[in-house]
Amino acid sequence: MGEGLPNVTWTHQDPDYLPPEIDTSKPSIARVYDAFLGGKDNFAVDRAIAAEGMKHFPDNGEGARHNRAMLFRGVKFMTEQGIDQFLDIGSGLPTMDNTHSVAQRINPDARVVYVDNDPIVLAHARALLQTNDNTRVITADLREPEVIFNHPKVAGFLDFSRPIGLLLLAVVHHLGDDEGPAELVDTYKERLAPGSYMQLTHFCSCAPEVRALEGVLLAMLGTGRARDMDEIVRFFDGLEPVEPGIVHVPEWRPEQPVKRPLGLGAICTAGGVARKP
Repeated sequence: MGEGLPNVTWTHQDPDYLPPEIDTSKPSIARVYDAFLGGKDNFAVDRAIAAEGMKHFPDNGEGARHNRAMLFRGVKFMTEQGIDQFLDIGSGLPTMDNTHSVAQRINPDARVVYVDNDPIVLAHARALLQTNDNTRVITADLREPEVIFNHPKVAGFLDFSRPIGLLLLAVVHHLGDDEGPAELVDTYKERLAPGSYMQLTHFCSCAPEVRALEGVLLAMLGTGRARDMDEIVRFFDGLEPVEPGIVHVPEWRPEQPVKRPLGLGAICTAGGVARKP
């Protein structure tokens, strides 16, 4: 592999294969997140951002792990409520307990579509999901909902006349205020059938360290906004939040007692799950 890529692994007959559309000189949201999680599917440019972020927000990746753990709990909850189809937008790189693995352990017929705008996600997922007929992955952008809804791998595979689980985990905070994030989320909610659920998490501006991390992400990645709790709650307008409501992510239906006071990694992200009446 190229210089500076010793920690990157690929599922391909040629161990040095790198999809041609991957630009290793530019950071990617999915790969930076992978670096925060301590993954190996990232490049030097991504690790540099994660390292700088941890200087200002020294949680050792705990916040990213809390976010992944809430994904597990949210998908498990929705599947147990009878949701058998999921649209995971901004899914990121495959890791342990992805949406499809959680849902399909409970319901093997559950259908999942992953959406990400990073071609590296498509490259990984194709290898991971090549024998899974109930799971698909597409390259598309959160900012273009009609492209997603009308994509041939989405339309006809997911039935939007029936309840669906919409996942927007750690993705909306990559929209700037000028991009109308609340209005964009409203567009997605409008397409959901009654009985659908939305799970959303977002950077929460509840500590100076979170603002410092925001500064690093904006300067080095060009994206990553922390918003206050009222703004995060606004994303759920028109839906019925599932107890305990919109909270810091470790507090949402924890499987183990939550340690208090909450540490940096626990307070940096807030969110919840809500049902469309």
